[in-house]
Amino acid sequence: MPAVPTIRRGGFRGAKYRRLLFAVCLVLTLARAALPAAADDSIGPAKGTLVIVGGGDRGGAVFRHFINLAGGRDKKLVIVPTASSTTPEFDYFGHRSAKYAREDCEMPNVTVVHTHDRTEADTEAFVQPIRDADAVWFTGGRQWRIADAYLGTLAETEFRNVLQRGGVIGGSSAGASIQGSFLVRGDTSGSGILIGDHQRGLGYIKNSAIDQHVIPRKRQQGLIEVLTDPDGKMEPCFDRHALLGIGIDEGTAIVVVGNEFNVVGKEDGVVLLYDPRTWTSESTDSDRYITLWNGAKYDLGKRCVLSRGTPPRPAVAKPSECF
Repeated sequence: MPAVPTIRRGGFRGAKYRRLLFAVCLVLTLARAALPAAADDSIGPAKGTLVIVGGGDRGGAVFRHFINLAGGRDKKLVIVPTASSTTPEFDYFGHRSAKYAREDCEMPNVTVVHTHDRTEADTEAFVQPIRDADAVWFTGGRQWRIADAYLGTLAETEFRNVLQRGGVIGGSSAGASIQGSFLVRGDTSGSGILIGDHQRGLGYIKNSAIDQHVIPRKRQQGLIEVLTDPDGKMEPCFDRHALLGIGIDEGTAIVVVGNEFNVVGKEDGVVLLYDPRTWTSESTDSDRYITLWNGAKYDLGKRCVLSRGTPPRPAVAKPSECF
């Protein structure tokens, strides 16, 4: 499928960009319309595993689970810190995720792969560590930076080939949102803009829109705005009615294998699912998502809850102590 161009700082804008974007989206829309309707609208990768974390993995429990899924500490891990900053002064190659993997998880084969230069991302030398990798981890930051650097390049192809080899791709916060097909909060002006100037993600889950930090940052309504698109800002190559919204709490992840995922992470973590095909004019905001808890299982293809998981036990008040 042809890549949808992204707006880049310093890149071309205005009428010329809009005409090109409209033409590309029109081609994709017509191509989709020509295909027979598929029962499985939101599907995971045919091979490999995704670990999609809602940020805030304090203590690193989900990251360690990611390493175990990749085969353990002796496997080859690539860390991609591109989302973290745009400044040359930032220490990309000494990123805390790489340090944590090397020092706390005792992984001897950790390589940091980073650039903001699309030309470099298109070279054989740049992608060689990705070709050798058993697992790839996208760090947090701003998800549009990943889109700017890698969409439509050889690096994007090789990231996907990690899955094709049966490997694992994970990411937290921005590294979670980029794994969806529609890029939530992908605007260069700020993360408060839900439908922005970068709208295409890596698409590891087809027809999905992924948000993160949903509980502590009170983002429960965000995916409702994305999937209703009240201002008509979504590009025409996306069918918002077909998108599945996935909102992930901090310290919580979905682990995707094929068309199913399960919820892992902290005991009281939640995942919120938004399916606009089930909404009616009578639906309230609270009716527009369902809550899954730790241990839940979900079928992406059938959009069916297999298990809601285990709700956290209510806190028990401690008896008062009098002195």
